[in-house]
Amino acid sequence: MPTKVTIHSVTDGAICIGDKIYRQTIALTADKVFDEWAGKAVTQLTEADFLPLLENNIEVIVLGTGPGNILPHRDLVFALARRGIGLEFMDTPAAARTFNVLVGEGRSVAAVLYIGPGKQEPA
Repeated sequence: MPTKVTIHSVTDGAICIGDKIYRQTIALTADKVFDEWAGKAVTQLTEADFLPLLENNIEVIVLGTGPGNILPHRDLVFALARRGIGLEFMDTPAAARTFNVLVGEGRSVAAVLYIGPGKQEPA
């Protein structure tokens, strides 16, 4: 049985998964980390940004918007809902905990985790 991805810690500047530290926005499923995520604001995300995740038969996406809660555009929420996919958004530490719980329950989940404020990505 393959090892499931588990988030070990989230700080203001990093996400630790296994023995690797990520210092940029990442996306992940229970089986894979996508470390080249679109460098755009949470409010600018579109359905197309999530296509690599959607290839994994995801039922819910947990969106960690950085240190605070930022609302994604409603068109994104509706587009994912039309596909039967829920989008839950919260601060990144809460999103990491939620992701780990859902993976532990065997759910088909993905997460997008912003390190810093989700309004702007570092240049």
